[in-house]
Amino acid sequence: MADDRTADGVRIAQLLASELAAGGGALGPLAVTDADPDAEPTADGALAYRVVTAEASGGGGSEREDDPLAAVYVHPDRARVEFVAAPDAAARAAEEAGLRVRPTATRPPRTLVFVEDGAEVKRVLPAFAAAVEGGDGEE
Repeated sequence: MADDRTADGVRIAQLLASELAAGGGALGPLAVTDADPDAEPTADGALAYRVVTAEASGGGGSEREDDPLAAVYVHPDRARVEFVAAPDAAARAAEEAGLRVRPTATRPPRTLVFVEDGAEVKRVLPAFAAAVEGGDGEE
């Protein structure tokens, strides 16, 4: 039974990217960009991809991918999501889902959410939804 646990940072990031790509609901405006399929996990975390809002304002299906929401990093045993947009809303949602959360003392502030198992991928999705709904929320 212990073999059912997915604690490989690259695999966790891949599962998360798949969930985000499936979209739907509040996750609909999200897109994965700058993906590095060769990202090698490191202790400090290697950038696997960024998550951006894809605005379709005005129709026509043109996406604007310059609104960073978060970045996903791979570690040997986990993935780390670094929320740039609405970090407080993302932190609250991730904490409510029982995930390990750490704010950063950077400017602009960011929130780190650690996804340590493949089973936690679905639990981080509400944090993405909260960040989308939280809008720009920058102070």
